[in-house]
Amino acid sequence: MAGAYWIAHVNVTDEAAYSEYAKRATVAIADHGGKFLARGGKYEILEGKDRARHVVALFPSLQIAHDCYYSDAYQEALSYAKGASERDLLIVEAAE
Repeated sequence: MAGAYWIAHVNVTDEAAYSEYAKRATVAIADHGGKFLARGGKYEILEGKDRARHVVALFPSLQIAHDCYYSDAYQEALSYAKGASERDLLIVEAAE
């Protein structure tokens, strides 16, 4: 079974609310077997729209990554990010 990545590109507009999102999302992601590979840190934009923050998390499968996003715990966390950030988030299956 191939793993899957969550890839997020974010501009934070409300640090306090987004901090609460990050705290809660970390728990929801870990509860679904997710592991952060990149979370903030230095980056170089080569093409496309720039966002100030980039996050990559690895999950055991595409289905588990999907289930995590739609879980009650993650949706509650997400309520803190809405209005506190501009985000792009996608799930992509890892190559085997």
